[in-house]
Amino acid sequence: MHPVRSRIRLRATALAAALGALLLAPLPAAQHAEAASTLTNSGFEANGTGTATPSGWSTYSAAGQNSASFTEAGGHSGGHRLTHWSSAAYKVETYQYLTGLTDGSYTLSAWVRSGGGQNAAYLALRDCGSAEQRTDLPVTSSGWIRIVAPITVVGGACTISVNSDAHAGNWINVDDLAFTSGTTGLTVKGVDLSALKKSEDLGGVYRSSSGATGDPVALLKNSGANYGRLKVWVNPADGYNDKARVLATAKRIKAQGMKLLVDFHYSDIWADPGAQTKPAAWSGHSYAQLKTDVHDHTYDVLNALKAQGTTADMVQIGNEINTGMLWPEGSTSNWSQLAGLLKSGVSAVKEVSSSTRIALHLANGGDNALYRSWFDNATAQGVSYDVIALSFYGYWHGALSSLQANLDDISARYGKKVMVAETAYPFRLDSEDAHENIIDLSSELVSGYPASSAGQTAWLRDVMNVVEAVPNGRGLGVVYWEPAWTAVAGNGWDPADPSSGNGWENQALFDYDSRLLPAAGVLAHR
Repeated sequence: MHPVRSRIRLRATALAAALGALLLAPLPAAQHAEAASTLTNSGFEANGTGTATPSGWSTYSAAGQNSASFTEAGGHSGGHRLTHWSSAAYKVETYQYLTGLTDGSYTLSAWVRSGGGQNAAYLALRDCGSAEQRTDLPVTSSGWIRIVAPITVVGGACTISVNSDAHAGNWINVDDLAFTSGTTGLTVKGVDLSALKKSEDLGGVYRSSSGATGDPVALLKNSGANYGRLKVWVNPADGYNDKARVLATAKRIKAQGMKLLVDFHYSDIWADPGAQTKPAAWSGHSYAQLKTDVHDHTYDVLNALKAQGTTADMVQIGNEINTGMLWPEGSTSNWSQLAGLLKSGVSAVKEVSSSTRIALHLANGGDNALYRSWFDNATAQGVSYDVIALSFYGYWHGALSSLQANLDDISARYGKKVMVAETAYPFRLDSEDAHENIIDLSSELVSGYPASSAGQTAWLRDVMNVVEAVPNGRGLGVVYWEPAWTAVAGNGWDPADPSSGNGWENQALFDYDSRLLPAAGVLAHR
């Protein structure tokens, strides 16, 4: 029972006895403020520096460690902030109990920083008449990050709480809290399953966390995934990720009740910012013919999906097209031509299904200048789309605070939903096969996120929390890239070379015993 609620519910006789006992007892661990209907001193400016229990707030520590919660200089927007820190291990809570609320949906938002390393550090909404909601603080020792937690209030009251269960020297900063009407959550909690068909055909096996062999699509769906993403190559050397294989895996995704995101590369092989190679069959085509190629290929695949009852719910026109697609004709050095190719793809999507969402996808999700320049050009050229999709790998693309700043800016600037269409993180550094992993050194990791099951879980959780916090409900969701691309002989990175290895197995969501990892459970995000 929460200390405030337990105090309120004491019977009069018990209260009298307790008050008598208090006269002979040491000071209690909790220091209480009076309840209010709105947040008081939400920016911690009322008391200045060094106040263990700021005005309007209460502090609780079962071990009497109230001094681990205090205000100090260096706020997010004002002069001060709330800090949890101690030179010894500590557990402390700083909270407000609100009453007189109108029942309904509310969202708590706060700007936070954390040095990481705690057993737990989170915001909580409890005693609100519905299930407690928590949001963990991401590890971000420099830039501030805004996080949110939604709740349904039933009974007119709610406790807003900042919690730390920490080791000596661990710290968090919290500032500028707000508790407002409305709710949050993610629509897309996805997994890219492009490598799955080939893996299984070559003997890949997938197991639940307890070791039982199972269907990986079902295992991921039951963990919380509600979207499957599939890339399309035009004429790949190994035949995988072509139309026929995409159709087969799409059936499995839809059979699990999941939605489908189709990712057109417009290539026979990987397309990304460093390579946008035309399919061999299109290599000698004029620009006018390439526009027809894009339209017809897009239409052909999507219409076949529709015909088998697996209509795409979202479609990417191109993959990581920072520098354009179908080089050289579709390079960003000739935006009018790139726009023409994009429009051909968009037209084909809408001809098949007017309700299918269009996503335009770039990499480098923390680079706001890139996104502004690219989408300003797309807007000027009249390219129609619904979603801005980003790749964001923290070991390449910057801090979570940079991702948040970019998401917030572009969602408002262009009035579009935004999503992270690719992210991942290692659960270990060593390779299961003979091929060097893409991330295999501790120096390559994001600070505060170890290459461990816990580090992988925290990374996915924190990326999802950042997307959920995008204002005005424009944060659509997150897709984990290739969670089923385990180390199976023959299923390497090069479709033309069966002996090529896999540099990704340490970032899959199945471990080296093929068991589902705990990070998959984060896909059940609210």
